[in-house]
Amino acid sequence: MIEHIPILVLVISFICLLAIGTPVAWSIAISSLLTMLVSIPAIPAFTTVSQRMATGLDSFALLAIPFFILSGELMNKGGIAHRLIAFAKTLVGSLPGGLALINVIAAMLMGAIAGSAMASASAMGSILGPEMEKEGYSREFGAAVNITSATTGLIIPPSNVLIVYSLASGGASIAALFLAGYIPGIMTGLFLMIVASFWAKKKKYKVGKRSSLKEVMKIFVDAVPSLFMLVVVIGGIVTGIFTATEASAIAVLYSLILGFIYKEITLPRLPQILLDSSATTAIVMLLIGSSMCMSWALSYENIPQDISSGLLSLSDNKIVILLIINLLLLFVGIFMDMTPAVLIFTPIFLPVVTKLGLDPVHFGIIMVLNLCIGLCTPPVGSVLFVGVGVAKTTIEKVFKPLLPLFVAMIIALFLVTYIPQLSLWLPSLFDL
Repeated sequence: MIEHIPILVLVISFICLLAIGTPVAWSIAISSLLTMLVSIPAIPAFTTVSQRMATGLDSFALLAIPFFILSGELMNKGGIAHRLIAFAKTLVGSLPGGLALINVIAAMLMGAIAGSAMASASAMGSILGPEMEKEGYSREFGAAVNITSATTGLIIPPSNVLIVYSLASGGASIAALFLAGYIPGIMTGLFLMIVASFWAKKKKYKVGKRSSLKEVMKIFVDAVPSLFMLVVVIGGIVTGIFTATEASAIAVLYSLILGFIYKEITLPRLPQILLDSSATTAIVMLLIGSSMCMSWALSYENIPQDISSGLLSLSDNKIVILLIINLLLLFVGIFMDMTPAVLIFTPIFLPVVTKLGLDPVHFGIIMVLNLCIGLCTPPVGSVLFVGVGVAKTTIEKVFKPLLPLFVAMIIALFLVTYIPQLSLWLPSLFDL
C-alpha cells in the first residue's frame, strides 16, 4: 500500500486542483511537486521541479511552436481564411449541405496552412456561421460541423502537437510524422463531410448554385499564393532543404509578406498580432514545461513501467491492447488538454505498443487523432468552447448534431489504428 501513495497523491491532487478551477499547467506542476515531496526531501523536490520545467523547454525543435503560432495568427488576420472559404465554395458549394462541406474543406486547408484548431474554429465560425444561418441551417448544426472539422488541422501538417509528440517520444522524425498525418487527416475530413451531407439532406437545407469553370479558375488563382505555402513548408522539410524549425520561421515570413500583399495586415495592426501570438505561446510553453515535470515524476515512481506491465499482463493481443489504449486516451481527452496529454501519456503507452511491434510514427497519429476528439468534448474541450462561443449558442444545444460527427471521427480513429499503412505509406514513399 505504501508504494502506491505517490500515485494516489498525484491523481487525487491533480483532480482536486482541476475541480477548484486551478489552470491546467499549474495543476500539473503542483501535483508533480506534491508527489515528489512524498518520496524525496523538500529542497531537492523544489529544485527538481524548477530544473525539469526549464530543461523541458530547452529544445531546438520546440522553437517551431512559437513560429507556427505566429504564422497561424498572421494567416488568420491576413485574409487567407476568406480566400480558402471562397475556393472551397467553388468545389462543393452545389452539393447537399454545401455550406457545411465548405466549412470542412476550408478548415482542412486552414489547418494544413496554419496548424491551429483554435484559429480555424474562430475564423470559420465567424465567417461561415452567419452565412449558414442565412441559408436556413440551424446555428447548432453549423457550430457542430465547425468544431469537429477544426481539429483536422492538428493531424494535417504542419502541426504543433506532432512536434510535441516527437519530443515526448524521444525523437520520432518530425518530417515522417508530418507526412503520416495527411491521409488520416483527409480521411477524417471526408467522413465528417459524408455525415454533414446526410444530415443536411435529412433536414432539407438549401443547395448552392454550381460555379462556372471561369469562376473556379478565378478564385483558384486568387487562393494559389495561400495554398503554395503548403509546398514551401512541407516540401522544404521532406526534401531536407530545411528543418521543421527553419520551416516555421519561413512560414512566418511568407504569411507576413502575403498579409501585406493582400493589404489585410498593416504596420499598426502588427503589434497586436505579435501580442496575441505571444500570449498563446506562453500558455503552450508553460503547459509543456509543467508536463515535462510530471513525466519525470511518473518515471521516478516507475509508473510507466507498472502500467506497461499491467497492460501486457491483461493480454498479448495487439488488437485488444490497442483497443484498451484507445479507450483510455478517449477518456483522458475528456479531462485533459492535448499538449499535456501527449507529453504525459506518450512515455507511458509508447513502450507498450513498441513491444507489440507498432511504429512510433503510427502511434503518434493514433494518439493525436484520439485526443482531437477530446477537444470537442466538455469539460475542457477548448475547440468546443471556441466554436460554441463564436456561434453564440450553448453546449447542450450543440450536443445532438455533434453525436453523429463524433461517430465519424471514432470510425476514422479505428481505421487508422488497425490499418497502419494509412499512416505509414507516405513516409515510406519518401524513405522516412
